[in-house]
Amino acid sequence: MKLHELSPAEGSKKSVKRIGRGHGSGWGKTSGKGHKGQKARSGKGMRVGFEGGQMPLQRRIPKRGFNNIFAKKVVAINVGTLNKFEDGAVVDIAALVEKGIVKNSFDSVKILSNGTITKKLTVKASAFSEGAKAKIEAAGGKVEVV
Repeated sequence: MKLHELSPAEGSKKSVKRIGRGHGSGWGKTSGKGHKGQKARSGKGMRVGFEGGQMPLQRRIPKRGFNNIFAKKVVAINVGTLNKFEDGAVVDIAALVEKGIVKNSFDSVKILSNGTITKKLTVKASAFSEGAKAKIEAAGGKVEVV
């Protein structure tokens, strides 16, 4: 097969609708735009959500709350979740993402003390609760703040 022998799949190419070419075509006279009005004019583009001058829906409904765009997204992980790792493993952010415990869209990771840990791990995270620190060290592991 050569480049000039290629052709598109059957039915994938549609012929262009030629409007304004006489009333016999079905797209003559007003060319599918109806009679007069704002939508019949050239350059008729109206912005998304425009309601003809009526107060738009996104401005009519009440607004609630506040979204702080500077807030840091902290992912909380319980100590019991760390049992998924092998004994003696180094648990850092990359390892947590690799195991699927956290997704990659966050600013920091904090380890909380919920659950029990049975394995000796070296845990590297942004923050630890006092209880989590105690449980990891009691199991024979190490805690490192990154």
